[in-house]
Amino acid sequence: MSSIKLYFPFVSPVSQRARVWIPDTEEVWKSAELSRDYKNGDASLQLMLEDGTNLEHKLDPKTKNLPYLRNPDILVGENDLTALSYLHEPAVLHNLKVRFVDSKLIYTYCGIVLVAINPYEPLPIYGTDIINAYSGQNMGDMDPHIFAVAEEAYKQMARDERNQSIIVSGESGAGKTVSAKYAMRYFATVSGSASEANVEQKVLASNPIMEAIGNAKTTRNDNSSRFGKYIEIGFDTRFRIIGANMRTYLLEKSRVVFQADEERNYHVFYQLCASSHLPEYKNLKLSSANDFLYTRQGRSPVIAGVDDTKELCNTRHAFTLLGINETYQMGLFQVLAAILHLGNVEIKDRDSDSSVIPPNNRHLTAFCELVGVSYQDMTQWLCHRKLKTATETYIKTLPRLQATNARDALSKHIYAKLFNWIVEHVNKALITNVKQHSFIGVLDIYGFETFEINSFEQFCINYANEKLQQQFNMHVFKLEQEEYMKEQIPWTLIDFYDNQPCINLIEAKMGILDLLDEECKMPKGSDDSWAQKLYNTHLKTSSLFEKPRMSNRAFIVKHFADKVEYQCDGFLAKNKDTVNEEQINVLKASKFDLLVELFQDEEKATSPTGQVPGTGGRTRLSVKPDKGRDKSSKEHKKTVGCQFRNSLQMLMETLNATTPHYVRCIKPNDFKLAFTFDPKRAVQQLRACGVLETIRISAAGFPSRWTYQEFFSRYRVLMVQKDVLPDRKMTCRNVLEKLVQDQDKYQFGKTKIFFRAGQVAYLEKLRADKLRVACIRIQKTIRCWLARKKYLRKRNAAITIQRFTRGYQARCLAKFMRRTQAATIIQKYRRMYVEKKRYRQKQAAALVMQTILRAYMARQKYQGLLREHKAVIIQRHVRGWLARCWYKRCLVSILVLQCSIRRMRARRELKKLKIEARSVEHFKKLNKGMENKIMQLQRRIDEQAKDNKSINERLAGLESSHTAESERLRGELNRLRGVEEEAKNKTNQVTSLLEELERVKKELSSTQREKKTIEDWAQTYRNEMEKMVSELKEQNGSLKKEKDDLNRLIQEQSQQMTEKMARAIAQETQQLDTDLNEERSRYQNLLTEHRRLEEKHDDLKEAMASSNVSKPGHRRTDSTHSSNESEYTYNSEYAELEEGSRAREDVTRGIDTSLTLKLQKRLTELEQEKQSLRNELENKEDQFQRARARDDVEFKKARGAELEYESLKRQELESENKKLKHNLAEMRQSLLGDKAAGAGAPGSPAYKVLLEQLNSSCEELDVRKEEVLILRSQLVSQKEAMHHKETMTEPSIYAEDVSKLKDADELKQACIGLKDTNRLLEHQLQTQRRSYDSEVETLRGELQNVKEENNRQQQLLAQNLQLPPEARIEASLQHEITRLTNENLDLMEQLEKQDRTIRKLKKQLKVYSKRIGEMGAGQTEGQTSPGQMVDEPIHPVNIPRREKDFQGMLEYKKEDELKLVKNLILELKPRGVAVNLIPGLPAYILFMCLRHADYVNDDQKVRTLLTSTINSIKKILKKRGDDFETVSFWLANTCRFLHCLKQYSGDEAFMKHNTQRQSEHCLSNFDLAEYRQVISDLAIQIYQQLIKCMENILQPMIVSGMLEHETIQGVSGVKPTGLRKRTSSIADEGTYTLDSILRQLSTFHSTMCQHGTDPELIKQVVKQQFYIIGAVTLNNLLLRKDMCSWSKGMQIRYNVSQLEEWLRDKGLMVCGAKETLEPLIQAAQLLQVKKKTDEDADAICSMCLALTTAQIVKVLNLYTPVNEFEERVSVAFIRTIQTRLRDRCESPQLLMDTKMIYPVTFPFSPSSLALETIQIPGSLNLGFLTRV
Repeated sequence: MSSIKLYFPFVSPVSQRARVWIPDTEEVWKSAELSRDYKNGDASLQLMLEDGTNLEHKLDPKTKNLPYLRNPDILVGENDLTALSYLHEPAVLHNLKVRFVDSKLIYTYCGIVLVAINPYEPLPIYGTDIINAYSGQNMGDMDPHIFAVAEEAYKQMARDERNQSIIVSGESGAGKTVSAKYAMRYFATVSGSASEANVEQKVLASNPIMEAIGNAKTTRNDNSSRFGKYIEIGFDTRFRIIGANMRTYLLEKSRVVFQADEERNYHVFYQLCASSHLPEYKNLKLSSANDFLYTRQGRSPVIAGVDDTKELCNTRHAFTLLGINETYQMGLFQVLAAILHLGNVEIKDRDSDSSVIPPNNRHLTAFCELVGVSYQDMTQWLCHRKLKTATETYIKTLPRLQATNARDALSKHIYAKLFNWIVEHVNKALITNVKQHSFIGVLDIYGFETFEINSFEQFCINYANEKLQQQFNMHVFKLEQEEYMKEQIPWTLIDFYDNQPCINLIEAKMGILDLLDEECKMPKGSDDSWAQKLYNTHLKTSSLFEKPRMSNRAFIVKHFADKVEYQCDGFLAKNKDTVNEEQINVLKASKFDLLVELFQDEEKATSPTGQVPGTGGRTRLSVKPDKGRDKSSKEHKKTVGCQFRNSLQMLMETLNATTPHYVRCIKPNDFKLAFTFDPKRAVQQLRACGVLETIRISAAGFPSRWTYQEFFSRYRVLMVQKDVLPDRKMTCRNVLEKLVQDQDKYQFGKTKIFFRAGQVAYLEKLRADKLRVACIRIQKTIRCWLARKKYLRKRNAAITIQRFTRGYQARCLAKFMRRTQAATIIQKYRRMYVEKKRYRQKQAAALVMQTILRAYMARQKYQGLLREHKAVIIQRHVRGWLARCWYKRCLVSILVLQCSIRRMRARRELKKLKIEARSVEHFKKLNKGMENKIMQLQRRIDEQAKDNKSINERLAGLESSHTAESERLRGELNRLRGVEEEAKNKTNQVTSLLEELERVKKELSSTQREKKTIEDWAQTYRNEMEKMVSELKEQNGSLKKEKDDLNRLIQEQSQQMTEKMARAIAQETQQLDTDLNEERSRYQNLLTEHRRLEEKHDDLKEAMASSNVSKPGHRRTDSTHSSNESEYTYNSEYAELEEGSRAREDVTRGIDTSLTLKLQKRLTELEQEKQSLRNELENKEDQFQRARARDDVEFKKARGAELEYESLKRQELESENKKLKHNLAEMRQSLLGDKAAGAGAPGSPAYKVLLEQLNSSCEELDVRKEEVLILRSQLVSQKEAMHHKETMTEPSIYAEDVSKLKDADELKQACIGLKDTNRLLEHQLQTQRRSYDSEVETLRGELQNVKEENNRQQQLLAQNLQLPPEARIEASLQHEITRLTNENLDLMEQLEKQDRTIRKLKKQLKVYSKRIGEMGAGQTEGQTSPGQMVDEPIHPVNIPRREKDFQGMLEYKKEDELKLVKNLILELKPRGVAVNLIPGLPAYILFMCLRHADYVNDDQKVRTLLTSTINSIKKILKKRGDDFETVSFWLANTCRFLHCLKQYSGDEAFMKHNTQRQSEHCLSNFDLAEYRQVISDLAIQIYQQLIKCMENILQPMIVSGMLEHETIQGVSGVKPTGLRKRTSSIADEGTYTLDSILRQLSTFHSTMCQHGTDPELIKQVVKQQFYIIGAVTLNNLLLRKDMCSWSKGMQIRYNVSQLEEWLRDKGLMVCGAKETLEPLIQAAQLLQVKKKTDEDADAICSMCLALTTAQIVKVLNLYTPVNEFEERVSVAFIRTIQTRLRDRCESPQLLMDTKMIYPVTFPFSPSSLALETIQIPGSLNLGFLTRV
């Protein structure tokens, strides 16, 4: 395959871009691409690796073999490795890696082999839905799976009548046990059980038992099977499981006493240690696993994610299911615990040749107590052994090492016996008495093993694999040759590896095993002597046997997979498997019966399911040797190797007698990492398990195979029209002869074309090149068209631009000329205006100058006159000033005295002011609250007012004293003038006075400075007040902002509460609807189960009746209708022969015990399920109520806390505002009151400014008060809303209006309006709440009715099933008598009430008749009609009937009832009735007969007619239930009969659409409400039967028509396939297409319409049909990799559009059918959308809402390009999708449930047909009916 011949078919010569595989030390094989053309004779290839590295690959100079060629990308990831064009190791390895790592697919076909790679991660691909999807499918039609192999084996067993085998092999940790387990689960699920013993459950229950005692943790696997097993699953003639048998091989006993690091002993030991704390295991005296030698050596007692205690419970449950009782289970655990204690027995050296056990050894004591043996005996024989000679017997001591080995050998022997005992009794539990017809064997055996140290176990394992590989090679070769012979093509023998020489080396005479057995018989045989014999015998004679260079105690065998070096140490001991016979004798003398049973012969063993054998005196074995017995045992005892060889030979004989199916399990890595692929480990296993051998055999022949039609469809593009002939075979032959010149590269078979390796790749390249050329031509044409279109668009644009430009330029020129002329005119007038204005300015200037000059002269003259006048005045004033100066000097002297006094007082006052100033500053620092600041301010203002007042008073006193002093000084002045002469004489006195005056002036100046200081202080105080006012304003603003925040918070909370309550209401309504639908669905499922049990019961009765001697006439059967009917109805079919039936029922009761028990068990389960559903519903309701109450309480608490906080804050604001307003008012009054007095005071300007600022602050506080009022109103409204649970009331929107109110009246009006609004909103809220409560109560009532009805049904069903037939009849009669008695009492009470009402009305009528007697009798009759109407329901027999007036009733005799049922139901042909008669005629006839029975008040006749009708419908449906027309016909008639019972029941709810005549025909005597429920249940059963019938018809069509058939021919090409051929997508004869589905749907629809089915019911049927189509199509799409492509998505979307068109034509678009196809539509869209960027990921996440995350990821993983132009989905993109869909809450289920049936409802549909107009045709043979 690596020769140059494989290069030239691909491309000649080998050119650039050809991709090859080259060897690599790390990745085994590495991909590269030719960077330079290769020519013959080149010694090397120039390659470029995928990372861009250039490499020169030198060719082998001897062979000149070229590297392996890579397959085209289109073939990568194929389901079958044989579909690859180039079949070689790197292609296989790469294909497995791509499928495993990129696509997360663990299964791949390799011809007849299924390759399974262990994912080390649980996958959701083994559920019941997957099993159902693979059931009945061909092996190639679905993606590779273990279920596909199991289905193929099951199908071949049933088809070929030949036993089958599934051989599962692989390394430890590869997943063999799990694969075998899933195969058995598949058989148990699809086949069922042939008996009532649940054999399939027992077969599955054997798995946990065998895993517990035979599996252990190793370094490679946490649950490794340490033994091989072959399970034969038996089937009867109907291919149902009847039993199973298990054979085991080579249990690894050495693991019981030794485990390597990171390994464990068998699971059961750790399960017992983990459960030692439980009371039932206390007597085992166990503790932690670390306390025992046999469980702690591996130092890994715990497996991550495994609960050993829980696993032990599962193991015990499996024991119980298999019939092993509790006593035997505890006995088994007792033996296992004894083994652990025995391993802890410490043996010490006594001397060099002997050993001893310390006395009172705790563990040995526990061992002896558990197994019931003597402590002295065990102590003796653990340290001694018996040697026998011809005449005497010696007892020899054992050294410590030998004694320890003997102890371990005893432990291994006990465990092996226990293991065999369990396997034996598991097989007994799986065996049944039914004869086995065929079987399927599942072989779970170890794969080829090679370790650093290989011993006897590895030798046996590899020997077994040699035998299996030989059988596998022969089978593969046989299938290949059979295929060639079948197609009649010439073939030659294929050379394949034959490992018979290796097998002969092992098992032939003088082989390895033969020499080993011979050495074991030698008295002094040893491993060394055996090794020398091997060397001497085989070293020179066999090429498969080698001797290691550095060892004389090992040998090498060349196996088919690899060379293995075996160490000879321990071979003899393990082959002998010896144990101290005296120890065995001690155990046989045990008082523990189970232990004795382990060592007995098989025929003497007791059954574990029987009685426990009693303990008794058992004698010890004699010490004297029994020579005869010893001799016999030595003669018949076989070595382990001999036993294994014999069992392996039996296994090979069994496998050769069956058809084998192969599963090869691959371990991807040694570290148990999920989806991590190690190429080295994988290729080792592929070589060892025979996969590459299969590839080599396939590649040696013709691996690629095409049917002629598939080849023509795929490579039609390589043909020209003249090559296409009507004969496809001739067309393909002609084309191939042109394309491939070498005739040896292909062969023409009868139905297929066979190609050599590489030819498909060559054809794919030719096809891709042809498509590439066509694409280039298409691109060239499209690009030319686009370029020309772009050129023409540019040319037209340029012309348009030119036209507009020229027009624009012309317009600009005209505009310029107009503007030039206009400018000239403007300039003319402008110049004229300027000159005129200049002249006028000069004229005005001259006039102004004249005016100024004249005015100047006048002013000069006036100034002269004025100066003279002023001089006179000045002189006058100067003279007066001189006189006043003298006066003032006198006055100053007077003021000096006054100033001294004032200075003294001013200093005192200043001191007080300073003290006050300091106290104010200190107070201001200490003040931190608004209220304290205001109060301090007020106090300071009051003090200042008082000071101001006192200062004013002092100023007034000073002025008055100044005035008096002035008067006094004037008098003194006059006196002084009088004594002027005297003053002159007293000059000295004047001088002193002058000095005093100077001193007074100085004091005055100091007083002025003090005044200035006071004024500065006043200014500072004013600034402080301004700052304080600004702070008040800032606080006011913060309060405003806080108020706005509160308003916004209130609005947000209100909106949130509204949304929350709306969501809660919607969720509760939706939940109630969902619960109702679920309850309805459960109820209908219970009806289905009840119907199934009834049918099974009838089948058993018929089988019993046929086995007994039949008597003449008919027998009476149990009622097969629902439990409601069985309460008060008789049995149905033929009531006249009850005596004969009773005799049969006596026999039936004796035989149907198991059925009765099963029915009772099923009934108990149904009751428990019903009770659990009821409890769950009640819990949900309680949870909802508690959650709702909790939310209300939390919200109330939160809102209450908020309202309390807001209320406190509001009160604080109101108190602050009141204080501020009060203080400011007082301040204003005090300031205004002192205004006149202090006008001339020094600090009055500061106080005025302060007063203005305080006034503005007061106004601001008034505004705040209004805002607080608004806030308070909002809070009150919110509090009221919370009190009434109001969630929709918006906060008040009148804040701005209220803020504008200025007086109390407006505020009061706003408050009243707000209250009215609150009342209105509260009323609306209460109205909505009442409506919501009514809806909830309605739904709850309906749900409660359904629950009660369900409970009643279950109770009646339980009562009916538990009672014998006679008791049933008696119970029915008793119940009927009770019911009639209650009804009679109720009717009597109603009659008395009606009589009283009639008497009262008659009295009123008499009074009215007297008053209006003159108005005639007509009105009197009109007045009496109500009374007559009251009488009608009570006395229906007194209603007179007119002559010849048909009342819509049919009369029949009682003996004609059977004939009526027979002719109208049992023998009626639906086709004739549907075509020739009115729809629903049988229902109308039956109801008219029922009306007559009601009319004559015949209770017996009503009941028997209804019972016979129901049972006859059930009988005809059971007989012809597979006929759609029959089921549809009786569904329509049953629904019509049900509607008639409702329409004529007299219930007002059903009589709204009745005519007057129809209202008169209502039933008068009987209330058939309970019968309506029975008939409704019957209609539900018929509907389910109809859906099942339609599903059986549609199921074969769906996959072929929706997926496989190419509705749009040529869109999707056929890819190359392997050995597992799929169903062809080409439409052949007999192949279903989309038109087949549409025709079948039209047939269903027309049939139901002809039968008169209700339109609403037809919509439900169509919805269910479309759900089945969508679910089956999507499930197959998710399980078929070849269907996930872009072209297939287009096909699916087209098919769905055709289905939608069908719905549109039938007027069914609103029935909900289209919505059921939404998952399929989105899956098709997912196949077609782009899948590269993050934007594409967002689009996919938003588009695929109907698909689950698992389905989306599955489709992306399966997406496969059909052509090379498509691209694969990258792993990074899939991870992006998974990340974005991580938060979705959805079911992890992959497939849709195809068995799901929507709950059906039967909406009431009244009939407008008048009963009296119905004519009975003679073809019905109902002449015995009489019209009434």
